[in-house]
Amino acid sequence: MSFTELMGNVGLFGAAVMCCLAVLSVFSVGMIVDKHRRFRSASRQSQMFKPVFKKFLHGGEIQELIDAVAKHQNSYVAQVVSAGILEYDGVRQGGSDPSGSLELVNSALRDSKAETLIQLKRGLGFLATIGSTSPFIGLFGTVVGIINAFRGIAATGSGGMAAVSGGIAEALVATALGIFVAIPAVVAFNLFTGKLENFQVEMNRASSQLVNCLFKVPEVKVPVVKVAGGAYAAR
Repeated sequence: MSFTELMGNVGLFGAAVMCCLAVLSVFSVGMIVDKHRRFRSASRQSQMFKPVFKKFLHGGEIQELIDAVAKHQNSYVAQVVSAGILEYDGVRQGGSDPSGSLELVNSALRDSKAETLIQLKRGLGFLATIGSTSPFIGLFGTVVGIINAFRGIAATGSGGMAAVSGGIAEALVATALGIFVAIPAVVAFNLFTGKLENFQVEMNRASSQLVNCLFKVPEVKVPVVKVAGGAYAAR
């Protein structure tokens, strides 16, 4: 019996289960493509922003860094750095002592990292839900298909192929479709989660580097005097 003939024997409930899985598959693929595009854009812009940030850390102009942030708005590193540098620059332009704004800058960095991670994680819960529930939806269709197969046997009084073909078709197709939908969703979720961990490490590193650069303590020179015997000691 061909696949077309098997599908022709699928009952109404089995068709509903398969349609549900097909819709979930379409949403899953769309989400995977969208997250891949967003993550690739964020990673690319972050790589373009890093040289400007490193230049600032080694004595570059703060205005140049602010201009670079505006050009790379999709960069997760730029978003975090932007929050800290704008907070620091606002204190400086307000006439206050910038060295006293350490806690404000740290708070702005923490809030920015949390908000950026929320934006990056958006949609991943949907992928996780599809990956975890699709096999069970398929299994539900499998159980109903087996029930229909036994009903066919009971109705005909025999176990021939004609009696069980519809139920077996529902069971096999529903099982296969549930697994087919779940595998890409689970793989993509794990891949995106791993990338998010790398993004978080980079954001934490950029935050620490920015704070160290803005609030670094100048080196204290200890005066040294010459004492008897030609030795030197701190005064």
